Amino acid sequence: MHRTSTRVILSCAAIGVGGGLFAAGAGYAAGLIAGIAPMLYGITIGSHFLPSAVALALLKRPGVGILTGFIAGLVGAAFAPHWILRFLGTGLLVGALLELPFFLTRYKNWSAWLYYVAAGASGLVLAAGTFIALGPEHYAPWFWALYLAMFALSPIAFTWLGRVIAASLARAGVARTLTTGR
Repeated sequence: MHRTSTRVILSCAAIGVGGGLFAAGAGYAAGLIAGIAPMLYGITIGSHFLPSAVALALLKRPGVGILTGFIAGLVGAAFAPHWILRFLGTGLLVGALLELPFFLTRYKNWSAWLYYVAAGASGLVLAAGTFIALGPEHYAPWFWALYLAMFALSPIAFTWLGRVIAASLARAGVARTLTTGR
């Protein structure tokens, strides 16, 4: 049985807290955007990708994306308890979806393109879910084109930002003894 060190778990917690604070703010911004310009709502979904992307890119270990996403969901829910299921569910789902390609490669391939494929595919899964839930008949085709594009591109943009943050943290030596070296 593989044991995860306390340092890795605490690193996930720290990243999750920071990501959860950001996601909580983005959650309130999402409500505002949904009321003013609902076709742009998809921009905010990427905020849920940030903590898991940072953890995966920095620590390069199994399970860190899911754990960090869950912790970020807990923190986000603390600031918006009425959205507890949204934050927890999205944190777990996004963490699992981002981690899936690395799981399939048995955590041996950490190529940059895997992050972006996972983020884009995850965004499309979430977009399809909202498309079905809201019903295609309620909005014009141009609305859906913009809405779904935001859902697909926002996770990619926030995953890129997460990788940039992770690279900066790695250069600063934050996770020097925590990475697997792959």
